[in-house]
Amino acid sequence: MEKVDRETIHVRQGEELNLPALKKFLYEQIEDLPMEELTIRQFSAGNSNLTYLLKIGEWEAVLRRPPLGPVAPRAHDMKREYRILSEIHPLYSAAPKPILFSEDESIVGSLFFIMERKHGEVFDTSFPEHITVTKELCERISNEMVDKLVELHSIDYKKTGLLEISKPERFMERQVHGWISRYERAKTSEITEVEALTSWLIKHIPKNHQSAVIHYDYKLNNSMFSRDLSTLIGLFDWEMATVGDPLADLGVAMGYWIEKDDPNLLKQGLGKAPVTVYDGFMTRKQFIEAYARKSGRDVSNMNFYLSFAYFKLAVIVQQIYYRYKKGQTNDQRFSKFDEFAKSLITHGSNVALEKV
Repeated sequence: MEKVDRETIHVRQGEELNLPALKKFLYEQIEDLPMEELTIRQFSAGNSNLTYLLKIGEWEAVLRRPPLGPVAPRAHDMKREYRILSEIHPLYSAAPKPILFSEDESIVGSLFFIMERKHGEVFDTSFPEHITVTKELCERISNEMVDKLVELHSIDYKKTGLLEISKPERFMERQVHGWISRYERAKTSEITEVEALTSWLIKHIPKNHQSAVIHYDYKLNNSMFSRDLSTLIGLFDWEMATVGDPLADLGVAMGYWIEKDDPNLLKQGLGKAPVTVYDGFMTRKQFIEAYARKSGRDVSNMNFYLSFAYFKLAVIVQQIYYRYKKGQTNDQRFSKFDEFAKSLITHGSNVALEKV
């Protein structure tokens, strides 16, 4: 009996791919594929792009395509993400190697790209069964997350082609106003704190900042570790990557980094609390201090970046809820995302006023 991949599930109803068309495409584009059946399973994690495991005999790869239904303008840009991986992979081994990109929407119903399949451990709310959890392990994972973010930000972006698809000048100004506009387009109800928070963010946009390659969705469940969890070997979901303010990247990472003393709705907004609530994981303050020490960057203005990170995440959650409420997706995981968006905005407001 074929071993079932424990990271994947059967393809969800309504999210199937055209197997014959995809198999024909693969044999036309990739040399030396085994003459065996194509099997497709789906990665269950993630609330945005759809990601599938493709297997033909011993050959395997990962296919990414946008979510079903209408999507936000310029979001889920498969061609751009493929370009980013093409530029970053040679300089940053955690980035998956891209294999091919296709604009032929007749194959899977949208643009898509295929990349290498990495093998390791991806975890979020619980550790892999074979792992003995210790305080030292949690400390080591924390340090590895800091180190890999510092490594990413140390890449000389001028030696890549990323400036052709990025605009580092006035990055935070465009980000703040852009995410406010996205929120307005996806709004489904009035949230009291939004106006005060967005006004505060506009008023406190940093006038100057450094530029670096940023992932902009850097978090534990976008990362893959070696089997013993000693080394971060994979970093996924590069669709928001760009050349921008590295402290914005750190802020986003900390927006996802949950502590055991955080409010329950913040801890459990996406379900069960992540493992970062375990003893031994750095607090956000410790993570930021470690990043500052290892990168040499000034982090004295992090309350702005963290407030913005909570607002940005709230907008992403709200966009997903908007699609759910409009019937563009039936995934019940999204049914309470309006409450989660409100919690994130409230927390972002508290951070802005330094109440947390």
